[in-house]
Amino acid sequence: MTGILRINGSESRITLRGDEVLLDLLRGRGHTEVKEGCREGACGSCLILLDGVLVNSCQVLAASALGREITTVKGLGTVHEPHPIQEAFVEAGAVQCGFCTPGMILATFALLKTYPRPTDEQIRHALDGNLCRCTGYVKIIEAVKLAAERMAVDG
Repeated sequence: MTGILRINGSESRITLRGDEVLLDLLRGRGHTEVKEGCREGACGSCLILLDGVLVNSCQVLAASALGREITTVKGLGTVHEPHPIQEAFVEAGAVQCGFCTPGMILATFALLKTYPRPTDEQIRHALDGNLCRCTGYVKIIEAVKLAAERMAVDG
């Protein structure tokens, strides 16, 4: 199967297998920021935005993403120009090994699009399904609150 794949604003024509999942396609194309965890959609490591909607890439057939916009954490910001959410995670100490961080950041991005000033309950709900084994969730929740505060100020 052949089609156009749009990742972080760049387009390329690709050929893929009909049974290939998006996680494998992305990682095979060098997008190692999309992590492979449980392969069951339960850990949040492989989260991406597909047409702006948060999805577990391990649960999406790659063919269904053809012609659609895929955003990984690298599509939000770079090392030299980080997104406010990325900055907040670093400043709050919400990153340890970094394995869960891309999914946490994308879940936070999706949350703040819907709820710019989320409650604690909304934050917990948005992060449900994102597993972290290093930091616990206190610093991650602090990072989400810090990002929300800064993004509200920046408009």
